[in-house]
Order: sequence, then C-alpha cells, then structure tokens
Amino acid sequence: MAGKCVHKACGKTFTDPEEDCVYHPGPPVFHEGQKGWKCCKPRVLTFEEFLDIPPCTTGKHSTVDDTPAPEPPKAEEVIAPQPAEQKKSERPPISATPTIATAAPPAKPVIEEPESDDPDAEIPTNATCRRKGCGASYTGSAARDEEKCVHHPGQPVFHEGSKGWSCCKRRVLEFDEFLKIPGCTEKTKHLFVGKAKPPGEEKVDTVRNDFYQTPTAVNVSLYLKKIDKQRAKVEFATNSIVFDLPTTDNKRYQDTYTLFAPIDAENSTFRVLGTKLDLKLAKADGTSWPVLRSDDKWTGERIQIGNAGHA
Repeated sequence: MAGKCVHKACGKTFTDPEEDCVYHPGPPVFHEGQKGWKCCKPRVLTFEEFLDIPPCTTGKHSTVDDTPAPEPPKAEEVIAPQPAEQKKSERPPISATPTIATAAPPAKPVIEEPESDDPDAEIPTNATCRRKGCGASYTGSAARDEEKCVHHPGQPVFHEGSKGWSCCKRRVLEFDEFLKIPGCTEKTKHLFVGKAKPPGEEKVDTVRNDFYQTPTAVNVSLYLKKIDKQRAKVEFATNSIVFDLPTTDNKRYQDTYTLFAPIDAENSTFRVLGTKLDLKLAKADGTSWPVLRSDDKWTGERIQIGNAGHA
C-alpha cells in the first residue's frame, strides 16, 4: 500500500517501507535572520537556500511525524524587571529628532516557472515537482499529463511570527503548519524539469569567493547561482581542486584552484546551495592560510578563527 512520507525534506510517496529515506529528524531553526535545522549545522539567509540544505540523516520512510517538539523554556529563566510607572506630573522627554516614516522595501519579483515540461526532455525517476507546495514525485507513469498539480505560485511570507504565501491569505504560526498549507492554484501537469536547454553553454570565466579558517579547516564559498546539483563535479587533490559547475540556466564554470597549502582530500567536502557552493577543506598540516590560492596576492592579513594549529 502506498503512503506519503512525512519526514522533513523527504515527502516522497513510497510503497516499500524498507526503502531508504534521507531527511531532517530535527525541527527548523530560525534565529536573527538565519535559517537551518536543529539536527545539523548549516545556516543560511534566504528561504530558497534553506530548502536546499541537504538532509543529514538516513532512515526509513514514515507516515507518522516523529519530529521532536520544541523545548519548553527553562524554569530558571529570569524575567527582566518592568520599568517603574511614570508619574503623571512628569512629561515624557521630547525627542529633538523628528520621526520620519520610511517606505517599505519593494517586494522581490516573482520568478516565473515555465508552464510545462519540454515534451522531449528526459525526466529522472523520483524527480520532484518544481512548483512550491506540490511535492509530487515522478513515477514514470504515461498518464502524467492528466495529473493535477496543486501548488503555490507566490513566494513565502514570514512576518512578525506569522507564516504563509503571498498568493493566498492563510497565515499560521508554526513552521510545520506552514509546510502543510494546501496549494491555492491548480494546473493540469506537474513541472519536473522545465524547458529543454538551448544548444551551447555560456562560459563563466570567474566567480567571487571568500573564506575563513579554523586550526583544522578552511571554509570556502564560491558565489554562483543555480548550480545543477545532479551534474556538479568537485574533485579534491592534495594541492588543488578541480571544478566543473554547470547551472540550470545554461551556464558553466570550469576551473582548477592550486591551493596555498596541502589538504586532506578524502576528508574535504562540498555542498551546493541556491546561490553558492560551500567547501570545507581539511588542512593537512595545520598551516595558517593568508590566501586561498597559491597565486593570489597576499594582503598581509591572515584570516583565522581559533588558535593556530601545530605544524
């Protein structure tokens, strides 16, 4: 009997209860503009990057939500004293600076998805519908043209604790309830891959990068939007990294970085987010890196967090 997995970041329809499920076992964490999951360390700024954080746990599918409830506040929490009531005879201080109302920042433009998949495009098995709030998986059925896609065409809206979508009126308080808000728009077909890419790719010559380091690792970010997770390749060697990063909008960045110092290639990792590629380079000898690449110009500043490691 088929069931729909309720694990966070999975949501697949499954028939085999022994099939592996890759998901987030912890609840989402939103704090001071940062977004992530309690069960793993990545923290990002945008909602799109939050949705792209790779699941951190492998288990089995489930139709019962076993995500831990948020922890209650501690009993010993100290309540700040309230200010004394102002005497009636005392006048409130008059500010010398007038209050000027500022206009709200303009809303982000909605990025329109193509209306349907290209009829000649190959759809991978278990591909997930790209429309927000749908979550349907491609099963290879020939009747997919008749399936209904119920989704949200708008953008997520988080304001003063309430959560919802710009395309409909419902607002909720909990993130789990936000994920369950049913779609408000219906289309005849799902959107699994979009339009086929035109022939030829635009070459990206350079991308911006920055890094910080600890005594044991160098954490690097390469800023390139819409990297294709399925086709992206990063090869680590002792003294270099080879990049082959195609994007979903028909661009490609290819380069080789010769590193300032050797790394432990087997223990170095990378992950693809919506607007960048993050790498964690395991240092081979604990050297402090003044620059990322051996041919970068030294600024005289050593970017370091923590105590320097021993050679």
